[in-house]
Amino acid sequence: MKVLLDECIDRKLAKEFPDYEVKTVPQMGWAGIKNGQLLTLAEAEFDVFITVDRNLSFQQNLSQFKIAVIVLQAPSNRLTDLELLAPEVAAILATAVKGQATVVSTSKQGR
Repeated sequence: MKVLLDECIDRKLAKEFPDYEVKTVPQMGWAGIKNGQLLTLAEAEFDVFITVDRNLSFQQNLSQFKIAVIVLQAPSNRLTDLELLAPEVAAILATAVKGQATVVSTSKQGR
């Protein structure tokens, strides 16, 4: 399974998912590309897109894309905050549904 980390996520988060092939948006040469075009590029090569963009599912019709989206909701985008979500993300990666967003949050209310 191939996973793409959005450009605002520290690339070091990839080490939290050793069982998956993880790339970042900048590694792919896609930095600065807007979400709709980014998802189009990503769905051709990846199974899951991980982002911290809480508005993505409101701005894009995710059902038209053949890629699952995981939205991380933490106090900040710092690696230390996002690493706290990694175990839950790792647990749902294999079952994330293409065309849908799954929210992983540090607070139970965010789910």
